[in-house]
Amino acid sequence: MSMPNIAAQTLQRQILSGTYKTGQMLPGQRDLAESLGISRASLREALSMLEALGFIRSMPGKGTLVTSGRSNPAAKAKATSAAPSSAELQSTFQLRYIFEPDAAALAARVINMHTTPRLWAVQARFEDALKTVDLVSASQADLAFHQLIAELSGNSGLLQISRDFETRISHSLRLPFADHSRIWEPAEEHRAIAAAISAGDADGARAAMQVHLLHTAARAGISFLQP
Repeated sequence: MSMPNIAAQTLQRQILSGTYKTGQMLPGQRDLAESLGISRASLREALSMLEALGFIRSMPGKGTLVTSGRSNPAAKAKATSAAPSSAELQSTFQLRYIFEPDAAALAARVINMHTTPRLWAVQARFEDALKTVDLVSASQADLAFHQLIAELSGNSGLLQISRDFETRISHSLRLPFADHSRIWEPAEEHRAIAAAISAGDADGARAAMQVHLLHTAARAGISFLQP
């Protein structure tokens, strides 16, 4: 696990435990980086993750406010200078809508008794993280689920696309978690995708992935032109 991810998990635990309470400002970045033993660059990346997940909000000229997910995810995306623009997010979701449903359909055609358990193991890891509201780990498992489907498709090009655009896809996955009251919705949609793939239902897997991507974008306050 990378240093930014470790730092994000540490800060997440501190927020959830009440060390940093909702409405409180986090320490300055220099002090926070020193206390976590990381560089300021790694800290900024960790803070970007937590902002996308709804735990904090950057307030220019003031610092970083602990929100615990009470602010609007689309508004946070615009408020964070390091975050992609709305146009970039629309482009990312459109790209995902083009290749991920077909990856799911291909995976359903070639799934077997040896690869099926891998899919459900990642899903279990995703759900275990959600049970403890460990949204940093949940978002990592979410990404792993989608990348595994690309791998299981058997098409090396689809897997390469998912890896080449990992940073953009990761951010698009985190944004919907900012509304902490709806964090289980992606897990339920993942189950539908995994069930269709496991059953060898290519059309069902494609449709389930399309529904998931449309709902994910909607939860993030993003709309995009479908092909």
